[in-house]
Amino acid sequence: MITLLAMSASLRAASSTAALLEAARLLAPPGIAVVIYGGLGDVPHFNPDLDREPLPPAVVDLRRQIGAADGLLISCPEYARGIPGAFKNALDWLVSGFEMAGKPVALFNASPRASEGQAALRLVRRTIAARLVDEASVTLPLLAKDVDARAIAVDATMAPMIVAAL
Repeated sequence: MITLLAMSASLRAASSTAALLEAARLLAPPGIAVVIYGGLGDVPHFNPDLDREPLPPAVVDLRRQIGAADGLLISCPEYARGIPGAFKNALDWLVSGFEMAGKPVALFNASPRASEGQAALRLVRRTIAARLVDEASVTLPLLAKDVDARAIAVDATMAPMIVAAL
């Protein structure tokens, strides 16, 4: 079984990035388990003075889940032409760890207009040594659409793109 940890970079309850990842979980073919990471809001503000044992529990959980996964699906909105602060904060906690080194990462983008945020995410991804899998990365037109995961999962255009990426 291949385990993919799905991380939404948004804290919004009705986030299109979270809906996109939930659709991926619903569409995962046999042999692939998509596990949704739900602890982003619990990760404390990064402080290098705290980046030593004992680590904050939410950071231990973040690193454990990433380390246990075979790969990551990251869906990141663009805020002010960059990565949302809460998600960038979580990525900062990964810089000194080894969990991301060589880890395959696919970017599931919910908006074709989020090019600056995606560029920033790619830059950070290089810093933490994660391996971007371009052929498994997709951009879907969810911006300003009020769709949930089930609607995405049954959409005749979007569902095949997600399945192909997985």
